[in-house]
Amino acid sequence: MLTRRALPYWLTAGVIVAAAIVLLALGRVPYCTCGYVKLWEGVVKSPGNSQHLSDWYTPSHLIHGFIFYWLAWLVAPKAPLGWRLLAATLVEAAWEILENSPLIIDRYRAVTISLDYYGDSVLNSVSDMLTMVVGFLLASRLPVWLTIAIAVGFEVLTTLLIRDGLALNVLMLVWPLTAVRAWQAGA
Repeated sequence: MLTRRALPYWLTAGVIVAAAIVLLALGRVPYCTCGYVKLWEGVVKSPGNSQHLSDWYTPSHLIHGFIFYWLAWLVAPKAPLGWRLLAATLVEAAWEILENSPLIIDRYRAVTISLDYYGDSVLNSVSDMLTMVVGFLLASRLPVWLTIAIAVGFEVLTTLLIRDGLALNVLMLVWPLTAVRAWQAGA
């Protein structure tokens, strides 16, 4: 039975399904063209990156959830959690669709070290959206200090191990710096 309390959670699931359908309609591949699905793709500069269930960019989607929880709390602190989650999922789904558009794929390839980036598989995009949901729900339950510590920890980890992360990704998309690009390339 669908209750008022459960409605936003069902709508959240519907948004994720609808985004997957839109991505398929836009020509995104359902899953890795390699023909199999992996839980983790640990090689950033590989054709499998952004094609499987998780990769080095998965933590950034968890952090999206943290950020969206904070923003939703600022904008609508008295709104029920489910409705704030639905709003966050709409934003994340819109980003996944935009991120996999020729506009953003070409931008990544032009200004970042992701020269071979061709977009995410639909499976990876759905996994990214679900990871954002997990981040949002974690942020609703964890102490603020722990949420911040996890976000900073993931950013430091990905920056040290793959020379990328959410902050660097946003920086290079919005304001690409030659020095950062050279550092990311290992020069």
